[in-house]
Parts: sequence; C-alpha cells; structure tokens
Amino acid sequence: MHLNKLVSSALCLPGVAVYALTTPNTNGPSDTVNVKWLDGKPTSNLGTTFGLPWPKGKHAGDKVTFTAATDGGEDVALQSWVTSYWADGSVKWTGHAIPGSESAPDGFKVTASKGNGRPPKGQRIRVDNARNEITVDTGRLKATFPKSGNVLVSSLRTSSGKVVGKNGKLVLQAQSGVADTAESLVNKNVKYYRLESRIKTTTIDEDSSARALVTIRGDHRVGSEKSAAHDPWIQFTVRFYLYANSDTIKLVHSLVFDGAVDKDFISGIGLQFDVPLAGEELYDRHIRIAGVDGGFLSEAVQGLTGLRRDAGQAVRAAQFGGKKTPDISTWPTAISTRLQWVPTWNDYTLAQLSPDGFTLKKRTKAGQGWVKIPGGTRAGGLAYLGGATTGGLAVGLRDFWKRYPTSIDVSNAATDLGQITLWLYSPAGEPMDLRPFHDGLGEDTYAKQLDALEITYEDYEDKYNTPRGVGRTNEIYIRPFDSTPSADELAAYTKLINEPPVLVPEPEYIKKTEAIGTYWDVPNNTTASAAAQTIETHLDFLNKFYQGQIEQRKWYGFWDHGDFMHTYDVDRHTWRYDIGGYAWDNSELSPDLFFWNYFLRTGRADVYRFAEAHVRHTSEVDVYHLGPYNGFGTRHSVQHWSDSAKQIRVSTPIYRQIFYFVSGGDERVGELLHDLLDADKTFLTVDPRRKVREDNGTYVPDPTAIDLDLGIDFSGLAAVWLIEWERRGPRWKEAKSKLLATMNGIASLKNGFVTGVGLYNIYTGSVKPPATDPDNKGSMLVSHLSASFGLPEIIAQITHYLGDDLPKAFDKAWLDYCYYYGAGSAEQTARYGASFGSLSLHQGHSRLTAYAAKRLGNATLAARAWNEFLHSDGFAPTAPWASVHLTGSQVLAPVDEAAWISTNDVALYGLAGIENLAQVGDAL
Repeated sequence: MHLNKLVSSALCLPGVAVYALTTPNTNGPSDTVNVKWLDGKPTSNLGTTFGLPWPKGKHAGDKVTFTAATDGGEDVALQSWVTSYWADGSVKWTGHAIPGSESAPDGFKVTASKGNGRPPKGQRIRVDNARNEITVDTGRLKATFPKSGNVLVSSLRTSSGKVVGKNGKLVLQAQSGVADTAESLVNKNVKYYRLESRIKTTTIDEDSSARALVTIRGDHRVGSEKSAAHDPWIQFTVRFYLYANSDTIKLVHSLVFDGAVDKDFISGIGLQFDVPLAGEELYDRHIRIAGVDGGFLSEAVQGLTGLRRDAGQAVRAAQFGGKKTPDISTWPTAISTRLQWVPTWNDYTLAQLSPDGFTLKKRTKAGQGWVKIPGGTRAGGLAYLGGATTGGLAVGLRDFWKRYPTSIDVSNAATDLGQITLWLYSPAGEPMDLRPFHDGLGEDTYAKQLDALEITYEDYEDKYNTPRGVGRTNEIYIRPFDSTPSADELAAYTKLINEPPVLVPEPEYIKKTEAIGTYWDVPNNTTASAAAQTIETHLDFLNKFYQGQIEQRKWYGFWDHGDFMHTYDVDRHTWRYDIGGYAWDNSELSPDLFFWNYFLRTGRADVYRFAEAHVRHTSEVDVYHLGPYNGFGTRHSVQHWSDSAKQIRVSTPIYRQIFYFVSGGDERVGELLHDLLDADKTFLTVDPRRKVREDNGTYVPDPTAIDLDLGIDFSGLAAVWLIEWERRGPRWKEAKSKLLATMNGIASLKNGFVTGVGLYNIYTGSVKPPATDPDNKGSMLVSHLSASFGLPEIIAQITHYLGDDLPKAFDKAWLDYCYYYGAGSAEQTARYGASFGSLSLHQGHSRLTAYAAKRLGNATLAARAWNEFLHSDGFAPTAPWASVHLTGSQVLAPVDEAAWISTNDVALYGLAGIENLAQVGDAL
C-alpha cells in the first residue's frame, strides 16, 4: 500500500508492513527532534525501535523523509514508517529503527525534511526470501527461518560462519489432570502430552533495511511418539526482530490459551535450541548461567579446577575464563593421563519457582543422581552453552524471575549436539491450574448472583469464569558467539535484556506536538503555585507507592506480572487478593491512563517500566482474543478472568495507545488494537445488562438495535475507531464512518450523553433513542461509571483530531455532560427536568468540569473544578500522603502500608490532578 515513491505507511498490522529508508533533500525546510536513552546511555546498542510525534499539518504524508545522526553529528542509517496520520493526512506519529552498534551515543537527532530522498549509505540487512525459508544476514549474524514444519529457526550463524544454533522450536508440555489430594498423587488415568510448534505462516516485512521483522504463526501439535494424542492447540505468534550490525535477535513470543480448564493443564512452555559441540574437547566446553545481580555460574563440562592434582594456573585460568586451554601435551601428566576419571557434566537446570528463590543442579547423565549447586534469590534469566573454539549460544528471558515459575535447562553438553531450553513456564513447577477458584456457591440464578455481589463484590456466573481466549507475551533474546564470552560481557548483556534500551523524545516536545492529547502538561508548566507543587508531590508518591507494593506484595508470576490489586483490607494488612471484585484491578477506572500520562509529562524511566509491564498484562491477560467474549475484557476479580462482567471498558485500546505510539508501533500491541474492530459483534453474545433487564426472559439481541452505554461502551468503541482511522488500517474508512455515525447519533438524542443508553446498529454505527423513549422525548440515565473508562480522554482526542469538522451538536452534548454532572440539583432540573440523583466519583469527574471550563473560558467553572477535586470524595488534602512500615507478627513479611488508599481513588485522583493542572491550573 505505497502512498508514493518516497514514503510508505506501515501500520504494524497483520500482512501490512511497508517502510521507507531515505535521506533528505537539503533544499527543503526540515524539523529536527532530539531523542535520548530512557535509562541513560547503555553499554551497547543492540538496535532500537522508537516513536516520534509530529504537529498537525506540519509534514504531508507523501512529501516527507527522515534521517538520523548521533548527537555528535555522525550520520546513522534510519528505517522509518508512519504509524498515525492526522485527519488532514499529515503525519502524526512515526516509527523508526536504528542499527546496532558496539557503543552508544548519548542520543540521536531525527530530521524530517520536505522533498525527495535517496537511500543512505551504511550497513543494511541482507534478506533472501526463498520459497521454503527466509534467511536474514545482519552483518554480525545470519539466521534462517523455515516456512513450514516444526522448526522456527533452522540455523544461527556467527559473522565468521560458525553454526552455533540449530533446530530452534517451541515445546509445550501438558497433562490431562492434576493431583487435588495426597491420595490422588498417583493417577494412572492422567495423560501426558509433549507438543511442538507447527508453522502455519512465515513472513518478513517488505522493508528490512535497518530492521528485519520475521513473523511466524502457528500452533502446537504432538511431536513425540511417547506423547498421548492431543488436538492442535495453544496458538502462537513469534516475532523475530533483527537489526543491521547487531549480533542479537529479539524474539516476542505471544500465545493464546485455547484449552479446556478441566483437562488441559500446561506443565511447560519453552523455546529449545540445539547447540553443535562436535570437535570441542569436553574441558573446553562451557556453561554459563546468570545468577543474582550480575553474578554467573561459570563451569566447564569437564572441570579442571579443584582436582587433587593441579593442572596448572594457565590451564585453570583459561578454563574458568572461557578460553581454549593450552595444548594437553603441556599439562602435567598427573592430569592428562587421568582425564577419563574426571566426571563430565551433561545436564544443568536452574528453576525459578518463586520471585525470591531459584535452585540449581547438575548431573552427569540421565539415570544418575542430581548434584545440588548453591542457588540464590533472583536469577538473571540467561544461559550460555558453547565451546572455546566452536562458539556457542546465549538465550535469555526478560523479567525471568518476575514471570515465575521459569527455568533454564542446559542438556547433552557432553555430546556432539547440546541443547538449551528456556522455559517460559517451568516443568519444575506445579502444572498450570486455571480452574475456577470456587464451585459457584449455589449462585444458579441472577437473583442469587446479584445478592452475592452485595457481600463479596464478585459478579459471578457459571461458564463466564473461563481463561479460554486470554493471552500472554514474553520477550526473549538470542545471541550467537564465535567463542565463549567473558562472564563480565554476559553480565552486561543480561542487564541489557532485562532493561532493553529505549529511545524517547523529551516530554516538552511530545506536549508541543499535541499528538497524544491536549489535556496534560509537563510539571514545569503546572507548578506555579505551592498548591500545584503539593499535587505534584502527591502524584509522585502514588507512583512510587505502587511500584513498591508490587515488590513488597510479590505481585509477580506468569499470569500476574504487570497487574496490581484493587482494594485494601485494613484488618489483615493486605490487599483483598481473595475477595470477589476487590482483588486484581483489571484497569478499573483507568489507572492505565494515569500512569501513562504521568510518564508522558515526566519522562521517568521507572514510570515507563512500570506502565510497560502493566500494558503487557492488561492487553493480554485481562482481554479475550478468541471465543464468545472475543474483544471484551473482564472486570476486577480474584482470577483475572473469573468475573462474569465481560465488557469493552476493560479492553478499550486507549489504555495501550501511548505505549503503541511511543514504542514506534509495537507490532503485538498494534495487532491487538486492530483486532478489536469486531468487538461490537460480541454484544450479540454477551449482554452486559442481562441480569438487570425487566425483559430478560424474552430479550433477543438485535444487531441493528443493541443497547449501547453512551459512556463505558461508546468510549471503548470510539477509541477502537479513532485509532484505526488515524493508523489508516485496512478498515479505517469503516472505522471513520462508524465513529461519525455514532457521534451524530448521540448528538441527535434530546438529552445527549445524559440519555445514558442508545440503540446501536453494529453494521452502520448509528445510534437511536433507547427502547424506553422511542420518540426521543428525553430519557435520563446518568452513572458515575460512564466517564470513568477513558471517555473524557478519547473525546478530547477526537475533538482535537477533527478540529473544525467536529459535529457541533456532539460537542455541545459533551460539554453539557461535563458541566452538569457536577452541577447542583437545581441546575440539573432546570436543564433536564429532573436532577441526576445521588452521584459519586466527583473528584475524578472534576476533570470534566475543568475541560468545560477551559473550552468555555469560564473562570467560575474552573473554580468549581478545583472545589470538586479538593473537597468532595476521593483523596483529601488532609489525607496522610504517607505510608507506614509494618513488621512483626501482624504481617507475613515487612511491608509499607497506606490503608487509606484504594486503586479506584488513585486512578481518579491521578488523572484529575494531571488534567486539572493542565487545563485550569491558573485557577488553583
């Protein structure tokens, strides 16, 4: 889908990936943007992708080219693509990739120029896209990817041509049952499965100049005669990122659980490589396994240190350092003639079964006993197997200990073909048990379920508490070596893969472009008063407190990492991890937006890493990617999927939007954003109002007249449509049409957003009056939740995006809602004929008042916004704004407690604080 000969649009969507690599025509005007390393200059540059925003109307989509240079002025090859357009067709966001380099500059300058361009000089990736396989040569490694079969990577070569990795494939272990009691530990009826990856498609992006992206999709199928039979299952998508002049492959592994919880118990999810070792002496073969804080286990298959007879300092030092030992003829004969008596260690295993402890062990061969190696707390998640002369392979998992249970196996190291298996879910742990945590408690009618909601806050319903369709994504790094690297080099590399270098523009520049909202500002522009500085202090406290709670409360694990809890139990001094709707938060009231907007305005690395882990979790685990709930997410619950409230308010893409654009168009998140386009069809399967309908027994969903909540439903769909439109995705014209139709439909309602619910046509996007008000005389249904899931933010973005083309009646309907939600009963009655009744969440809604005040230039309204923020519900200025450290027998482990905090209030205070300061800060 080339727009012209110079610049192409890359949407980061399935089957759509076209790029441009050009240098500017110096005859035209240009803009230069500085980007810096998020965590400071890294020790090396593995190759990096990043995003940049541009002001509306500044650069025409078909008349702009991009170049890059280091901050010192040295030209750098740059691969560029457009990830978002303004409504007028000008460039809004772009993605960029730079090649790898042994050293990294302090930053880069990216220049956008008008006019023609020419291909730049410099290292480029070489691609051979043959009939049966794709080969990618970065200049420092060569990888071959088959297009069929079970092997994803058939060979990995170093720049010198050594094959150090072969037969890279996915492995999956599972069983049909688990032991629920001690008596059932031995169950002959349990079947055990060993499956392997099976490729459906292998593709490579059209432009692979500075970065090649190979995408392999498939599922897992039985791969061993020893395995019981099982249908194909667990769909996967694996993306391999290779950068010019880089010796590292970044692998993004995504899966979707599509099994049955009562008979499909996963016991292992892994990536396995063969490592050729033939020709290398056993004593010159090396195992390296990352330990704690840069520590490493450094051993040889056949050890020469610590023996009764001394091999000599030169031999010992060479072996421990990973170098080829001196010729055996120079060794003492007391050693060289007795090597047959020195054991060879064939297998090593590190298992991280908790976030605070790992074990290590090794053995000489299968059938022999394991020898324990002193373990530690938190392993770095990387292992290397190779030889001093044959070279070897390092494989590592980002956030290894945070995603426990994980493990690494080094196998067959004493044979000609060794193996490394990186387990994303460790067979050493308990099988993955995703069954519901209770049996329903007799809640077999809606009346009982609603009554139970009053005590545990859980919205239970049988069959809805399923994980079928949820997903998980992990990042893996693969690096071939010509020879065994030093422990220091591997330690530095382990740090890099756990905190991959990220390039970002300055917050001031992002704000200036207005490309990701006009409702926030950088602290330097909002702290003119002492009161504003106090709010900034509070925002900082909330961010640091939640980061600390994740660590202290151990909110880690394969499914849990990235999320946090909803409500605190002051009596037990713990979060309510086991109580219905008070456990995992699942994006309730938009904490995602608070943390991401806080990053935008501060540029802080700690906030970015926190929010990145959060978006990886909420976009995958809390949302369904197939099945009857596809496109919907799950309300806050004890298990991330256990609540029966499946709604688009949880899956709304506005929660992933900032990460997507700042990352340069992360392909996995981009895919998830696009996949939501059919989420409105799920209303035909899942009726969010089924438990409270008066006509529940007779109601049949009509695709032309679905009950659409004008707050929590519209906000999600509007975000889906706007993002598809601005990305110019394959269905952007449909998205644009539906968005405008829905907006005009809401505007046509006599009471606009105050109507609460309208009848939505999933084919056209049109909205009509609700069934209770067919003649549009004016229905009223106002909820405290309507504007709590990104509605103010997405409407502000739409308003700015459309500019003068915004439907004026829609704008008025929204401004009315913003004004009257916090108005008094008298004003509400005067405008609508009745008051809104008893409402809550006024602190969070103060940002709606602030928005109206700014748009209308109303100083009185601005003062009202601050009164709602400071003197209604939520966090008061007199709140403690501090935590208390608890120790002793009242807690399981020492923790910092802020019993006055709930995540709902955090989200609303944080968003309102940021937006009020930006919009009516002068009135504080």
